Parts: sequence; C-alpha cells; structure tokens
Amino acid sequence: MDGRWPRWGAEAGLIVLTLLPPLLSQPYVDTSGAAWVSLTVYEAVGVVVLLLRRRLPATAFVVVFGALLAALVGSAGAGAKLSPLVFLPLAVLLYNLGNHGTSWRRTVSAVLGVTVLSVAGVWLNRMTTDSRDFQGGLDVLAALAPMPLAWAMGFAARTRQELLAAAERRTADARRAQALEAAQATQRERTRIAGEMHDVVAHSLTLLVVHAETLRARGSELPGWARAQVDGLATAGRQSSGELRDLLRMLRDPADAVPLRPVPDLGGLDTLLDSHRAAGGTVDLTTGGRLESVPGPVQSAAYRVVQEALVNARRHAPGAPVRVSVDDVAEELRCEVVNGRAARRATAGAGVGLGLAGMEERVGALGGELTAGPTGDGGFRVVATMSWEHAGV
Repeated sequence: MDGRWPRWGAEAGLIVLTLLPPLLSQPYVDTSGAAWVSLTVYEAVGVVVLLLRRRLPATAFVVVFGALLAALVGSAGAGAKLSPLVFLPLAVLLYNLGNHGTSWRRTVSAVLGVTVLSVAGVWLNRMTTDSRDFQGGLDVLAALAPMPLAWAMGFAARTRQELLAAAERRTADARRAQALEAAQATQRERTRIAGEMHDVVAHSLTLLVVHAETLRARGSELPGWARAQVDGLATAGRQSSGELRDLLRMLRDPADAVPLRPVPDLGGLDTLLDSHRAAGGTVDLTTGGRLESVPGPVQSAAYRVVQEALVNARRHAPGAPVRVSVDDVAEELRCEVVNGRAARRATAGAGVGLGLAGMEERVGALGGELTAGPTGDGGFRVVATMSWEHAGV
C-alpha cells in the first residue's frame, strides 16, 4: 500500500508537467473556441495515453501522434492555432518508446504508422484550409525536428539500465561462485580434520576401550577399587567413541546435522556426576528453579560446562571435592562448578588447554557470560550465566 502512493504520485506529476504547459501558454497564442476545443480533446486523450504508456509504448506514441494531427488539422480548418507546447506529450512518449520499447519491429511499425498519419494529415490540412497561415510548414517541421532526440535519450537510458542490470548479475554470479568455492574449501578442510581425528583420536580411544575390557575380563585378579575404576574407564571410553563417531559423521557430511545420539541436557546431570564418582571423585549437586522449562540450547550448554569443569577437576585437582549448582531465576540460568584443593598430585601434561576456550565460545554463542579462576583456598571456580532471550525462544 505504501509503495503505490509514490508511484501514483510520480505518474500524476508527469501528467501535470506534460499537459499543463500547453494550457497555460494557449491564451498567449489563440483564445478562440475552436482552439480550446481542439486542445481540450487532445489533452483528454493525452491523459489516458500517458497512464498506459509503459504497457503499450508503441501504441501510445501512435495514438498521441494521431490525436495531435487531428487537433492541429481541426484547429487549422477552423482558423485557429494551438500552442507549440502541444508537442511536449509527443516528446515524452518518444522518450518512453525508446526507454520501454519491447522490440525493434514494434518501433519500426510505430514509425511507419506515424509517417502514414503525417502524410494523411498534411493532405487533409491542404484540403480543408485555404489560408497559408494555417497550412503548416516550417513551424511544424521545426517542432518535429528535435523529436528523434527524445527517442535517442530514452534508448540511451534503457541501454544504461540494461548494462547496470548485467553488471549486477555478473556481480551476483561472482559472489555465488566465491561462496561456493569457500563452501567447498570449508568442506575439504572439514573432511581433512575428520580424517585426522579418525586416524589419531579414534584409534587411541579404541585402544583404551580394548585395554579396559581386557582388564575387566581379568577382574577377579584385581582389587575391588580397581574393578570399579576399570568399569568406569570402559564406560567412558565407549561413550566417547560414540560421540566421536557422531562428530566425524557431521564433519564429513554437514547436511546430516542430526546426531545419532540425543543432545545432552540438564536431565543427564545425575548420570554425568555418577561417572565422575565412579572415577574416584566426590561431587555434590544443588538445583533451583524449573530446570525442565529451560530452552534446549541453554540446557545443552550448561551440561557441557559442567562436563568440562568436572574433567578439568579430575585432571588438575584429582581427589578434590566438587560442588555443582544449577539455578534458574527470572529466565536466566546460572551454572557454577567449584572444586577444592587437589588431594593428590596431578598427572603431568594432562589436557590440551582448550577446555576454557571451548566453554567461553559455547556460552558466548548464547549471549551468556563465563568467568573462571582460582579460589582463595587453592581451588578453582567456573560460573556460566545464560539468558533465555538469546536461545531462540
């Protein structure tokens, strides 16, 4: 609705600027009734034709040319003269024909048509007018001589528009080609990474599970505490192998975005904490609010934060007690993991140093904030805060 008013306003402005000058200048040329009748009928035809000029450019030009000849011949037969500005609508329609003409055939047909009308109009004017002052001549020729320039300007404008459109199409094609090349390069890199992960990580995890299962098969020879550790090791190895397999599948085929295993959420915290306890850790969990109503992306991010924080605690502070609290207040989830001082010496070279960076990226993607740092008693504290409004709800 809003776009129509500017268009109709432009149409009305063009009609006024085209047809008003002849009306304003006519009193200075001839005020006879015959002149006003011819001019009024001609301008009435001009209003209709100008409104249809874009749909029928050639027809509009021929009709206005015919109406102009009829007005000139009719007024000349009655001994009246029209303002020279009556040629202004003809110039506008010639520009329109050059700018919106659909084919050369129609343009040539229109030119032939107005040529025939011109010859007929001159003959009729000679037959109906005795006075040389009203038989036309150099004054009419002088008014018609610049008219081809209007067509040339319209044709030049159309050519420029076509060149701009072609340039835009080439630019769009280049952008699409560039995007396709970038996507192909990204997919090649994803495939390469997937291959490296499969050759290195998957092989190591498979060996870990095999060794764990071998120890489990000889569980009768192990002390009780060792059997529990081996069971936890085998379970964690199988789970990691499954998650790695899903990740490799998505890396190789981005279109396959749905993982084989369900996305973890806060409902899996108990199982996660049990695996930490099975590995010899101590952990307590406190929750608050309606966690089941928290959006899925926020739940998944909170689960991963707790998971990574527990892994870091086992690596860098083995045997230290861990406190986990998850609270939902005013559509904002706050997740806190605090571990105490290490009970025994950490393993040298544990981890690859990307855990905190990964947590920050995951929480930041949801518009949240992550803070992590040591506590005063030698422990470590991780706090993630995420709002629902950034989770697409």
